[in-house]
Amino acid sequence: MGQVEWRKSSYSGSEANCVEVALTTTHTGVRDSKNPSGPALSFSLSAFKAFLTRAKF
Repeated sequence: MGQVEWRKSSYSGSEANCVEVALTTTHTGVRDSKNPSGPALSFSLSAFKAFLTRAKF
């Protein structure tokens, strides 16, 4: 993903374990906040949008 800004939900608090996301113009990255130097998943914007749409059900 290169140099991107990773963000997590404001609801997670400062010490909560959660996922972080990073947005680029073409992809969304997802990683574990407990392991920021570890692996990250990368999804196309359309694939991530479809995931969020289905996850809301």
